Amino acid sequence: MKKSYYQKMAVLGTLLLILLGFQKYTEKSDEPFPEVTFISESLPVESLSEFDPNDLDENQWRKLGFSEKQTATILKYKKIVGGKFISKEQFKKCYAISEDKFNQLETFLLLPENNADAKGNTGFKTYEKKTLNITRKFNPDHLSQKDWENMGFSDKQAAAILKYKSYLGGSFLSKEKFKECFIINEENYAKLEPYLILPTNTPANFNAYAGKSRSLKSMSPQTSFDPNSLDIKGWMNLGFSEKQANVIVNYRDRNLKGSFKTLDDIKNCFVISAEKFEELKPFIKFNTATMTKSSDDRKTEFKQEKTDFSKVDMNSISFKQLLEFGLDERSAGSMIGFRKKLGGFMTKDQILETYNIDKELVQKLLSTAPLDNSKVERHTLVDAPEEWLKNHPYFKYSADKIIYYRVSNTDDKKIWKLLKTKPEYEARMRLYLK
Repeated sequence: MKKSYYQKMAVLGTLLLILLGFQKYTEKSDEPFPEVTFISESLPVESLSEFDPNDLDENQWRKLGFSEKQTATILKYKKIVGGKFISKEQFKKCYAISEDKFNQLETFLLLPENNADAKGNTGFKTYEKKTLNITRKFNPDHLSQKDWENMGFSDKQAAAILKYKSYLGGSFLSKEKFKECFIINEENYAKLEPYLILPTNTPANFNAYAGKSRSLKSMSPQTSFDPNSLDIKGWMNLGFSEKQANVIVNYRDRNLKGSFKTLDDIKNCFVISAEKFEELKPFIKFNTATMTKSSDDRKTEFKQEKTDFSKVDMNSISFKQLLEFGLDERSAGSMIGFRKKLGGFMTKDQILETYNIDKELVQKLLSTAPLDNSKVERHTLVDAPEEWLKNHPYFKYSADKIIYYRVSNTDDKKIWKLLKTKPEYEARMRLYLK
């Protein structure tokens, strides 16, 4: 009896071990593929310049804000497609590059738009690599575009290096910071490093975004000046960036019809801080000849009223009005262009997402101007026109799937489940849905 009992227990124990082993095996086999996440930190757009993604090594991809795994995936994908990206269309298909990241980099990619252009060789210029020619020690802060080109960099690479220096505040500061320029790979840095006349380490209190403010403080006027006679270069000599100088000149010439009349006119210019105004104030001397016109001129001058931006809808504001507020032509054009592609803005946050805009200045505009989205075109996923889906920035990458799924599904909820889009993409798309 006991023998039979032990035999049964042994059989049950064996079965239990088999079941446990099978469960463990199935758990491993069903283990999901790890979700790809994208790091939020990336190189600021203002420090980027045009580049050929085929020239970038692992370290340079990391400098662009990609994680180690994403970088490995991009380089592996490049091998799979033949060792070279031939178009932006092909580059975008790499699953390690998110839609947002591609949108950030797209305008800087030295690649044809699509595979057809690449195969047809429609004038796309390729850049052949050169060996660096370094003959002596040098301070990279003192090199011009031509100097970098003579050293062996292409014109685009040289422009990118100078743009990065400008982003840092006009100086590379240290070898450490110089090395972080994404256009300079490890191989080239190793060749350049022994010749660089720069400190090894970056000052502990360095802040890249404070570079411009440092230059503003250090460039105080030494003699009196007439603000109505200064051109862009003149304002830059007073410590303003080129963009700020453009805003000041546009503000004076367009908003104030060619001249500052009072100190308050200067103080009210958006890009001149209260601190900077107090610094300039003792040196400002108005020349009446630049401020006044003859009585005959004033009679014939068409009187143009200033825009009350508190009453101007951001979905109807014109290019001219944006310039009047102080934006440069590039910022104004980008905002109008993005609004046109969207069919209108639904939120003010969308406006701040526009590329190539002066966000600080636009933020001031948004704090004043209202946004009316009641007239913006909206649809459901089921009835949205195909052309609208394929052209709308938020829908075009999912347009084909939506058109396919709605053939057999007439409910938006079912289509959303089938799309399986990222939450942040779905949130943007829902802004334009009924």
